[in-house]
Amino acid sequence: MKELYKEYKGLLFSLAYQMTGSAIDAEDVVQDTFLKLNDLDRDRLDEPRAYLCKMVTNRCKDLLKSARHRKEQYIGEWLPEPIVTLEDQTSEAVIRDEQLAYAVLVMLERLSPEERAVFVLHEAIGFKYNEISSIVNKSEVNCRKINSRAREKLGVPTELNIQSETASRQWINRFLRVIEQDNVDEIISMLAEDVVLIADGGGKVTAAVQPIKSSKNVASFLIGLYRKVSKSDEALHIERTNINGQYGLIIRINKYIDSVVLFHIKNNAISNIYLVRNPDKLNGIKKMNTQ
Repeated sequence: MKELYKEYKGLLFSLAYQMTGSAIDAEDVVQDTFLKLNDLDRDRLDEPRAYLCKMVTNRCKDLLKSARHRKEQYIGEWLPEPIVTLEDQTSEAVIRDEQLAYAVLVMLERLSPEERAVFVLHEAIGFKYNEISSIVNKSEVNCRKINSRAREKLGVPTELNIQSETASRQWINRFLRVIEQDNVDEIISMLAEDVVLIADGGGKVTAAVQPIKSSKNVASFLIGLYRKVSKSDEALHIERTNINGQYGLIIRINKYIDSVVLFHIKNNAISNIYLVRNPDKLNGIKKMNTQ
């Protein structure tokens, strides 16, 4: 059992995290899966990779169905839980591929549990359609149709890979510098005209309830936010680090983690800014920062 856990825990966490958008749920799903193995006939584990992925997929589909109502009742916008990805941590392997970038996780919220399962299994985990067929109990032809439908919902042509451009460290440093300089025109020049800023406070901390749209509105919001914090007595610290396989920001107020910020770049301009403030979704970041 220990050998199976060591070999497949990274893969299963990756699958569960992409299915649910929650590192906490993903960890619970992986632990529950291996606990249930103790009651199974070992002869059923001739192909452990596929069997374990099937167990995780089924559990995640159930979680997504039960979470749908909670998200409908959620205060403000719902964003996936960010995770720090460092070289010496198992979860680092979760976000190696651009398919797993944070912007893609946000997009996956558009899919039904079934569509999300097929899409993640094929596009991110790399299962072939005949393998997915046995995992989700659908015909191979049906699995192809489901994935095609998922791509259509995501606005991705079937023949193209999903592209999720991420900001480099130098790019982020420049963006922070122009905000600190209060340079509105320069900030706007780095934003796409139709840029969207989404903040997730979950009703537990202050956050924009509705997405903020347009370069002028987003620039005004960011400058106003920076002015408010910098003029207060609270100590502001901005940490650049690797989050979900891309450079992001951890914002600390008086040494406590206040927010995580991630960017999606398109055509050399910021098209999306994701601001996660819900403290429940920052617990994983806090734990990794204290290790």
